[in-house]
Amino acid sequence: MSTGKINVAVENIFPLIKKFLYSDHEIFLRELVSNATDATIKLKHLTNIGEAQVDYGNPKIEIKIDKDAKKLHIIDQGIGMTEEEVQKYINDIAFSGAEEFLDKYKDSAKDSGIIGHFGLGFYSAFMVASKVEIITKSYKDEPAVHWVCDGSPEFELTPADKTDRGTEIILHIAEDSTEFLKESRIRELLTKYNKFMPVPIKFGTKEEELPLPEDAAEDAEPETKTVDNIINNPNPAWTKQPTDLEEKDYKEFYRELYPMQFEEPLFHIHLNVDYPFNLTGILYFPRLGRDMNIQRDKIQLYQNQVFVTDNVEGIVPEFLTMLRGVIDSPDIPLNVSRSYLQADGAVKKISSYITRKVADKLKSLFNEDRADFEKKWDDIKVVIEYGMLSEDKFFDKAEAFALYPTVDGNYYTYPELEEKLKENQTDKDGKLIFLYASDKDAQHSYIAAAKDKGYEVLLLNSPIVSHLLQKLETSKENISFVRVDGDDVNNLIKKDEEHISKLSEEEKESLKKLLDETIADKAYTVKLEALDSNTAPFTITQPEFMRRMKEMQASGGGGGMFGMGNMPDMYNLVVNTNSELVGEILNTKTKKKQERLISQSLDLARLSQGLLKGEALTNFVKRSYEMIK
Repeated sequence: MSTGKINVAVENIFPLIKKFLYSDHEIFLRELVSNATDATIKLKHLTNIGEAQVDYGNPKIEIKIDKDAKKLHIIDQGIGMTEEEVQKYINDIAFSGAEEFLDKYKDSAKDSGIIGHFGLGFYSAFMVASKVEIITKSYKDEPAVHWVCDGSPEFELTPADKTDRGTEIILHIAEDSTEFLKESRIRELLTKYNKFMPVPIKFGTKEEELPLPEDAAEDAEPETKTVDNIINNPNPAWTKQPTDLEEKDYKEFYRELYPMQFEEPLFHIHLNVDYPFNLTGILYFPRLGRDMNIQRDKIQLYQNQVFVTDNVEGIVPEFLTMLRGVIDSPDIPLNVSRSYLQADGAVKKISSYITRKVADKLKSLFNEDRADFEKKWDDIKVVIEYGMLSEDKFFDKAEAFALYPTVDGNYYTYPELEEKLKENQTDKDGKLIFLYASDKDAQHSYIAAAKDKGYEVLLLNSPIVSHLLQKLETSKENISFVRVDGDDVNNLIKKDEEHISKLSEEEKESLKKLLDETIADKAYTVKLEALDSNTAPFTITQPEFMRRMKEMQASGGGGGMFGMGNMPDMYNLVVNTNSELVGEILNTKTKKKQERLISQSLDLARLSQGLLKGEALTNFVKRSYEMIK
């Protein structure tokens, strides 16, 4: 037997570990199972290269709870340790950075980056244990040893009678951590952190039905046998080559990741690169529709099949955090901090790679089956449009597959649309005008008027469309997007043609005065225009710039910088001086009848824009019945 003192400069290191890492105390199991996995994988490597002359066999890691003795056991059949290695790896190296640890983290009690950063993974056991034992036997032909430490810098190292290779860690669970003696809690942690570890993890046993013999009676009950309860999948789909997987394999893995998700993903992207960094993973596109508030944190980050976090911000480009799936990279540390991600060059390269890979996959899907891609467009457009806004490289690549649907259900890429519209929708100044609607039903009359003139109307209704249009207008030359209800159809795309007003200047002045006196609502600015006689007498429009800025602020950003976010809605009331009804209003002798005709015409225009509500709608209905008596 030997005793000694752990090589640490300050004697209160164990209380500090517990205090500093208390908010992440559950992480101890991940660390200890990861160590057991490393020991097993190392042995496999040594046997493969002939350095370890032992039978590797089919090793597993076992987790056992002893409720009566208040112990938790983590047992592996890996490489084990000699007495010298226990001294080196447990007593010395783990605390080589203790002083730096204390100095750096004395003021940040919640920084979970401590574990691993100073080799403290094993010592995370003391966050939940009042005493820790190690019973270990090396694959080498040397005696087993037993290490015991009660959370002070003092340890005891004695011979052990263990005969089989590997290491057993025994945690004497502290009184304030008895939750880790519950099977449900340990199962929860193993599922969370170790679900895809590369070595089978046994946690108890289960009963398994044996197949019935062919000549068994119809009512025969199958026999059962007791088998190990392996709680992990050591060979998840992302660790395999894409050529070894079929579509059903990807769908089964999705269900394994998200057992409570009943909708299948639209498609997947398999990531697999080993230079200039190592990265594997599978990303899935779920059905998103127009939902920008979909729950993020669905992509799981792993390091060598060990779960790290489901907050991948900084590693995955922000626009892709709406996706689901797995990313695994040994180049990302187990304890990710925001400052690390912002500064690390490898992480930036990983983010750029993922962006490029997603763009390439989308282009491939578009080229291989355009009809299928168009069917899925409404479910994926939010991700793609968000990517176009936030990543310039993705914006450039997206021109090959980003779609612009029309109100008639046709889909065009930007180059296709530009070619189709340039002849008919270029204004007198040579600017190409893209007309669009955001709601086919609400803007139906405006859409119909534009189509009557042979114009193509796009249907752009995502929650970030205003931002996207702004981006397109600043990135492309001499183009403009105008919502179809932004002006009278004759003014949406200005041509050289002009209509002569039937009213004289004096009559127009009289009409303007009458309208200003009758229309009390100051939200409307009256504009007299000479339009086609078949055009509606009163039309309400909203200036494109102001409306778009308000929409941009409502969806986040944009409008506020122009001071328009909190401004009340303002509209133009376009009055067609060539309309027969407008002429009748002007020539009516009774002031009361003039006012009724103006109010009715204004309300009809408001109704077409969905602006007639409450008391105003009630008055309109009442007035309409009175006028048809």
